[in-house]
This record gives sequence, structure tokens and C-alpha cells, in this order.
Amino acid sequence: MSPPSAIHLASSAVVDWHSPGVSALARRLGSAGTQLQVVKRCFLWVRDRVRHSFDDGGPGQTFTTTTAGSVTCAASEVLEQRSGICFAKSHLLAALLRANGIPAGFGYQRLSIDDSGPPFALHGFNWVALPGFGWHPLDARGDCEGVATRFEPPAIVLAYTPHLPGEHTNPQVFTEPLPEVVAALRSAPDLAALRASLPDWRP
Repeated sequence: MSPPSAIHLASSAVVDWHSPGVSALARRLGSAGTQLQVVKRCFLWVRDRVRHSFDDGGPGQTFTTTTAGSVTCAASEVLEQRSGICFAKSHLLAALLRANGIPAGFGYQRLSIDDSGPPFALHGFNWVALPGFGWHPLDARGDCEGVATRFEPPAIVLAYTPHLPGEHTNPQVFTEPLPEVVAALRSAPDLAALRASLPDWRP
């Protein structure tokens, strides 16, 4: 993995941490404590305060009942709507961290949609440069039945563990979200359409 640099702190059209709402929340979450404490507060805020768009609010309701609603992509949109799928939530977490001067990037897993084989789709998480640990993966997808993520470095606690042929965790730290991911979020007119067109990608 490449060492963190200024590009891992940049604001962009998707990681728009210069937007007023995102920068204000980042200041509040980063107002005190060590860098590790700031990272943990940002992670927990996105994990617990931003609803995963495909969950209906009940335990175990992952990728099931939501069929309509807005699709968010940019960090500011996710914050305004307080909802987003894994990719969108990772965009907000990266923005909050970068606004606090903490290098952050993006990571992806390729997973079976029905946990039995093809078809596959991507799952998004974050890479964060932690003092004393280097690049560390964080997954703010949001907990539900069978899914629980934590901030306990050096332990790695992602929402999913690849175990089927064709599944894998890409070790690369991407400085910006994959174009395929952004295109899927931007082109879907609603959550039902997004659910039917989740991006798949193999390097």
C-alpha cells in the first residue's frame, strides 16, 4: 500500500468535505481528543446515525424491503438525507475524516448478492491512516442481524467476510470512489433501480 499523502485529504465532488454541513459536523466530531478518538467518533456517527438505505429499520432486514426512495452519493447528500448504501456511507466517513486532517481512502469487496454464488456486487468500506497502525480498514455499513462492525484496531472487523469462489477483498487503497460506483449511484432513479443494478468490478 502506498503511504498516505495530500491526495488522501482532498475534497472533491463526491468527498465534498468543504460543504457547510459536512465541515460543521466534522468540526464538532473533531473538537477534542486524540486522532484515534476522532476517527472512532466519526466512524460511530456514520455507522449508527446514517441509515443504510436497503434496511427497513428492523433487525436482520438487509437488502430486502426498501423499494423506493432517494439515492445519495456525495457526502453532503448522505448527511442531508441521513441515508445511503455502503458506498455512500463510505463517502461521508471519508469526508469527515479528511476534514479533520486524517487521510482516508476507499476499499471494496466483491461479494455474492445472495451468498450462494453469482451474481456478484461490490461492497464499499474505508481505509484510514491510523497513527501506530498504518492503513486500517473501517466499515460503517451499519449493524443488523448477522452484521456487526467495530473500531478496535489492530483488529479488522468488516461487515462481510468473503468465502465463496469469486468473492474477494481488494487490498488497494483508492483515493476516490470507483467510477463504476459513482455512475451506479448517480444514474439510479430510485433505490429499487439501484438494487437491480449494483456495480460489479474485477481489476
